[in-house]
Amino acid sequence: MKTDAFIGLGSNLKDPAAQLAMAVAELSALPDTTLVAQSPFYASSPVGPQDQPDFVNGAVWLSTGLAPHTLLDQLQAIEHAHGRERLKRWGPRTLDLDLLVFGNLVLNDNRLTVPHLELPNRDFVLQPLLDLKPDLALPDGTSIATLREQCPDNRLRKLPPPDYP
Repeated sequence: MKTDAFIGLGSNLKDPAAQLAMAVAELSALPDTTLVAQSPFYASSPVGPQDQPDFVNGAVWLSTGLAPHTLLDQLQAIEHAHGRERLKRWGPRTLDLDLLVFGNLVLNDNRLTVPHLELPNRDFVLQPLLDLKPDLALPDGTSIATLREQCPDNRLRKLPPPDYP
């Protein structure tokens, strides 16, 4: 059985839009997984330390037969392949892939929290999710649209489509 999984993507190092475009291709190649849709990319101010470049963010909608922790392992392997280093909380990064929503699953263990805890506070995640599925709601019934209306502004700017071959 397949589950709808929504993944947030972010980067602010080493050509961020290219990092995200490559990650989308890698996500679409995951085993037992199909890419349903990809959001536009957005630029936003960094959360946390401000002494770093702005981020490029987006999201993808996957249909996957992978279990949540297996999908998390795959996401972390892609991050690692892109040179992701976890040196500073909310610091600069080549690639950040977050499992935001996994069907109607509610999970909070030592490795994974779904839905993502910071979802209500991140316009750079909520807007791409709305682009993908305007009627998306969390397992408790809270609509992503409602969260977006209440979310603090992070200087979100929609970017033109990347010009990659």
